[in-house]
Amino acid sequence: MNTILNTLPHRYPFLLVDRVVEAEPGKWARGYKNISYNEWFFEGHFPGKPIMPGVLIVEAIAQMSAFAVDEKKRTDATPVIAEIKDVSFKKPVQPGDRLDLYFEISSHRGPFLKGNGIASVNGETVAKITDFLGVGKQ
Repeated sequence: MNTILNTLPHRYPFLLVDRVVEAEPGKWARGYKNISYNEWFFEGHFPGKPIMPGVLIVEAIAQMSAFAVDEKKRTDATPVIAEIKDVSFKKPVQPGDRLDLYFEISSHRGPFLKGNGIASVNGETVAKITDFLGVGKQ
């Protein structure tokens, strides 16, 4: 968790990575978020049939991108999502699921990071982002 807190500027309730399992800096990273019944967003999304909002799944994938970056290229700039060309959602994410996250870098020049990501549960893709563009803002 210390590495997560040192890498990401996010804090509760917007810290959406519980563990980084493995990474090849400059190429890709893999980790996960355990989805519990106590998540703040389930109270209103949706009562009686809780599902994780898609925008938060996308944010979790985007947060995983930080761990794919080579440490030498990391800056103190606040990372933001600048553009995502395509997002698709395949299945809902529910309390009790482990949301596995994967991000692969396609290019990284200056403050601009491009890549693709996948979120899955039990080996099945639940969300996919392609042509992600993140940028570090001062």
